Amino acid sequence: MTNKLISIVVPAYNEQEVITHFHERLAAVMNEMANYRWEVVYVNDGSKDDTLKILHGLRDADEHVAVLNLSRNFGKEIALTAGLDHSSGDAIVVIDADLQDPPELIPTLVERWEEGADVAYAKRKKRDGESAFKKATAHIFYRFMAKIGDVVLPEDTGDFRLLNRKALDALNSVRERHRFMKGLFAWIGFHQVAVEYDRDPRFAGVTKWNYWKLWNLALEGFTSFTTMPLKLATYIGVLTAFGSFVYGLYMIITTLINGNDVAGYPSLVVIVLFLGGIQLMSIGVIGEYLGRIFNETKKRPLYFTNEWVPSRENITISE
Repeated sequence: MTNKLISIVVPAYNEQEVITHFHERLAAVMNEMANYRWEVVYVNDGSKDDTLKILHGLRDADEHVAVLNLSRNFGKEIALTAGLDHSSGDAIVVIDADLQDPPELIPTLVERWEEGADVAYAKRKKRDGESAFKKATAHIFYRFMAKIGDVVLPEDTGDFRLLNRKALDALNSVRERHRFMKGLFAWIGFHQVAVEYDRDPRFAGVTKWNYWKLWNLALEGFTSFTTMPLKLATYIGVLTAFGSFVYGLYMIITTLINGNDVAGYPSLVVIVLFLGGIQLMSIGVIGEYLGRIFNETKKRPLYFTNEWVPSRENITISE
């Protein structure tokens, strides 16, 4: 038996159909790892079903369970941050409760950590149970971010990963409000290695990520780790101005040669609408960044804790 503690952080929002099954599989895996102590920090992110009640039941039955109940729903990225803040392990594993990411992969992640990796992230070889459209858009997103982003995101990689204490302390020092965790995991650097696996379909319940939320998450990634949209708006403005100048010269020349018969109303409307659209798009891009600056300057806490019940395993060790 070593003295190393592994903390598993699991955000949960309306997961009453799956959370018990998840814990059974997780506990079976971790209990097999007899050389390590372990705890699992479940973060209830304002669930409206019986998730919190089930989590308290799990803690009553298992000394390894800790329950962190947030004051309301803050979103997965903030819930994940709250769980990491309350983790005391030498290594910390982040995993979702829907069983798409198998707990059985955790021993392999721990092996990579023991071999010297600061971060071991799970890379998907297959994504069963997801639509072709979602797979295609995810494929485009990761590769697009690799082209324009200031940080290269590992392709086909979600939040499922292990971080050692050094990497976690670095991550926890970053307190920005608009948190794109996949980007932050990559941004901190350190020695990171991939572990490939096949992703399973969701075990039960329904996904909380519709396409609108995924689009907003992608916007967080774009605006958090690149200023390319601002540069793109500038480039489009320059090209549009240049095109307008060329078109103006053309109109002057044709008027001098052929005269002006007061035609061209449709083309005038098209040009005005086109330029108006470009201007509104550019203002929108600026607004996205300005809104994020506004939120950051308020310096509100990332979350509020309604209840924190540490694991009995961790309390015993602390004493």
